Amino acid sequence: MHETALVKNLIHKLQAICAEEGADRVVDIAVWLGALCHMSPDHFSDHFRQEAAGTCAERARLQIETSDDINHANAQDVLLQSLELETDDEALQ
Repeated sequence: MHETALVKNLIHKLQAICAEEGADRVVDIAVWLGALCHMSPDHFSDHFRQEAAGTCAERARLQIETSDDINHANAQDVLLQSLELETDDEALQ
């Protein structure tokens, strides 16, 4: 399923970023859904919660921006716009 693959790729990217940065978890994530990516915000959120279970992104706040521009260069894509990470040091404060 195309949607599952898109979200799995995003989760793998988040796990790689957490490992590179020494972060324990993703606190906040913002994504952009292209007009032709075939996912509504609710559909994306459902897939994200399912695929993020047991990962550093499990409890992340999810912010979703959608586009209706079918001519946008990334109209078929899901783009990671920003994320906030938490480390052990921050969790202790």
